[in-house]
Amino acid sequence: MVRQRLLGAAALTVALATGAVAEDKVVNVYNWSDYIDESVLEEFTKETGIKVVYDVFDNQDIVETKMLAGGSGYDVVVITGPFLARQIAAGVYQPLDKSKLPNLSNLWPEVTSRVAEYDPGNQYGVDYMWGTTGIGYNVEKIKAIMPDAPVNSWDMVFKPEIVSKFKDCGVQFLDASEELIPAALKYLGKNPDSKEAADMEEAGKLLASVKPYVQKFHSSEYINALANGDICLAVGYSGDILQARNRAEEAKNGVTIQYVIPKEGANMWFDIMAIPKDAPNPDAAHAFINFMMKPDVIAKSTNYVAYANGNLASQKFVDPAILSDTSIYPDKETLANLFSTTPYDAKAQRVLTRVWTSVKTGM
Repeated sequence: MVRQRLLGAAALTVALATGAVAEDKVVNVYNWSDYIDESVLEEFTKETGIKVVYDVFDNQDIVETKMLAGGSGYDVVVITGPFLARQIAAGVYQPLDKSKLPNLSNLWPEVTSRVAEYDPGNQYGVDYMWGTTGIGYNVEKIKAIMPDAPVNSWDMVFKPEIVSKFKDCGVQFLDASEELIPAALKYLGKNPDSKEAADMEEAGKLLASVKPYVQKFHSSEYINALANGDICLAVGYSGDILQARNRAEEAKNGVTIQYVIPKEGANMWFDIMAIPKDAPNPDAAHAFINFMMKPDVIAKSTNYVAYANGNLASQKFVDPAILSDTSIYPDKETLANLFSTTPYDAKAQRVLTRVWTSVKTGM
């Protein structure tokens, strides 16, 4: 859900244009912060003459509030699978005009079929990026504290007797109930997509048992904290942790970060481009989505954010180091062990919110 959120929740607007662009040729895009190579936006304007007004967010609840209220003014919104499904049911989005999207032929059937779980028939959305939620850690610090640490297992963060060893070097978790509760359920051997109150409460008890050792629940601070060596362990999004790894390498600060998909399985999430029903510029929206599905274009963003994309044809343009990294593009066996979650109905959402608030407050 991805996914690099280093710019925070402020609505950073990036208006990109070349030369004199007609004011009515605009596409308004709403996406996660630091989640695109900005040169891609410049290329789009050069190719189409359409200016991009690009706003960012770091919390999907904010997006959902805007979408359900209507009149957001956005033409393209990037939304994660379960949120998309719930908002489709609420009539938020318009069906895609696939005659305007010839580059759909480049999509990856494996990803498209999984996205269809949220968007039956793939009528409303096109995958932008996808990734997993797992464990990031500081190799040297973890080894020094526990040479045989089970870094490839959820034991690392869900067993109090293990995670407690790393309290002093710093542990942070995503502030995302829809990620942590399913992960805890999977670890407990239950259906990670369970909407049963008893199951969610059991997952909450597990998380509460390790909460004393968690320094912070936050959806972006762990990136720099890992990169700078301020913490040694995090539960986070794959691309965020790989960004931390790359930043540490660039800084040459002696910090080595690794990301792992726990052997028990992990959440596979999808960030999907969709067009609001009341989009002011639907033709420009289709042009933008079609442009993003050009293999070399979407590959450029993958190379920038270190997330896999849903475009099979793009893989020949993806940096070989990224394409061969199984923490980004998992092998078939790992891929088969990844799970996805479906939307919470209102009743289940209330339980989820209550359980998560209890975990974080210790009450």
